[in-house]
Amino acid sequence: MHVNNTSTEKESLTKRKSALGIRLFFIYLICYAGFVLIGVFQYELLAFQVLGGLNLALAYGIGLIVFAVILGVVYNYYCTKYEDEADAEQSDEIEEGGTV
Repeated sequence: MHVNNTSTEKESLTKRKSALGIRLFFIYLICYAGFVLIGVFQYELLAFQVLGGLNLALAYGIGLIVFAVILGVVYNYYCTKYEDEADAEQSDEIEEGGTV
């Protein structure tokens, strides 16, 4: 699972996966910062009923947890896709007689 064979392949994949992870982190950070900012500056809003009797604080908190899981699944999907692409390129090079 997510294992690289060559050092150049590993370096390239590591950069792509790191960039993706950083982007997803900042997306989550913005969403979490919104929750914190509401809690600090407009805490009355957190008591507002939004979904089936849940207040905004609970709904937002549960939403953040679900969103984190979704981002994890997205990260895993794209990392697997990047590795599959690298494996395909590597096997194309081998078929053409090139060295890896």
